Amino acid sequence: MDMLTDPRTPLRKPLAPIEPLPRPEGVERIGLVLQGGGALGAYQAGVYQALHEAGLEPDWVAGVSIGAINSAIIAGNKPEHRVEKLERFWMDITARDPLTAWPEGDAPRRLRNALSAVNTTLFGQPGFFRPTPSHGWFAPRGSRAATSLYDTSPLHSTLEKLVDFDLINSRALRFAVGAVDVASANFTYFDNTEVEIAPEHVMASGALPPALPMVRIGSHYYWDGGLVSNTPLQHLLDNNRGNNMLVFQVDLFSARGDIPRDMPEVLARQKDIQYSSRTRTTTDHFLQTHRLRQALRDALNMLPDEQLSDAQRSAKADLEHLSEVNIVQLIYQQKAYEGDAKDYEFSRLSMKEHWRSGYYDTRNTLAHKDWLTMKSSGPAVTSYDIHRHGE
Repeated sequence: MDMLTDPRTPLRKPLAPIEPLPRPEGVERIGLVLQGGGALGAYQAGVYQALHEAGLEPDWVAGVSIGAINSAIIAGNKPEHRVEKLERFWMDITARDPLTAWPEGDAPRRLRNALSAVNTTLFGQPGFFRPTPSHGWFAPRGSRAATSLYDTSPLHSTLEKLVDFDLINSRALRFAVGAVDVASANFTYFDNTEVEIAPEHVMASGALPPALPMVRIGSHYYWDGGLVSNTPLQHLLDNNRGNNMLVFQVDLFSARGDIPRDMPEVLARQKDIQYSSRTRTTTDHFLQTHRLRQALRDALNMLPDEQLSDAQRSAKADLEHLSEVNIVQLIYQQKAYEGDAKDYEFSRLSMKEHWRSGYYDTRNTLAHKDWLTMKSSGPAVTSYDIHRHGE
């Protein structure tokens, strides 16, 4: 085992230093988009560590589910404390790991992971969730315990301990998390430019049924945003308002994968397809909208100002600077021994492997400095993925 996979060693022991990078040329805003994926979320923490060491701090962070929790820890702390607080969260919630030693090899490791997932199912995770005293299937209909299997009050305490919500609400960093209204099925973003963020907003984004309870905010009840959309990329693109943006999108389920060869692989692949980001659909929509805005700008420029209404003049001014977006995708690649329980297998060993994968994927990505710089010409949105483009 190396220092990142050995359960006994700290996560933040320095590796070979990353050369600090200035803000890339032409970039006006840096966004960090974090997908849902439960235990795989340690990958996102590793991504952020590498970005932090490179000096590429986000101006806007948005997440869904576990991505919402990581986002809150990032936005709710000053830059110099963010990696430390992420480490504390991930070390705390993986503290209950009785399997500290195990033989090497894919088959033994697959068994170890399965036992770890069973441990989570039976006992929950410290500082995150715990089984309800009255199991949801047997609780009286209409009671609070009848709609979930676990209690997330430990997560509320963890968020209060690790996240400065006053800092989030100061809007020093833009912050948004996505959830779905249980009654209407409407997807909602809790954005700190529009609402006062509290622990409940973060918990609502991660309330995946039937395991975790719905969260009440005002008169509405919310579940995990991943039921509708597992990435907040669309929210960033729709609200960018003319800024050239570099977006690091961190996905925990890969849209591309191998053909399954057994039932565990079928279940794992099903989950990948269900929760993988629809990045191509989102970027295609953005490109279509961008072309329509270009056409409108060109049409307005063909008319003399005196023939335009006040609303048309205002629209013409808004269209003078159309934003360009570079999307750098960082996508977790499933290990050979991981199955469909990968998102609720919270062993310390797996957590450190996920963190390490995110850290090294990001280091390799940052070596392609041309990906980070805005292009003076070309499409409105450009997408890069180190696993497709090569290292």
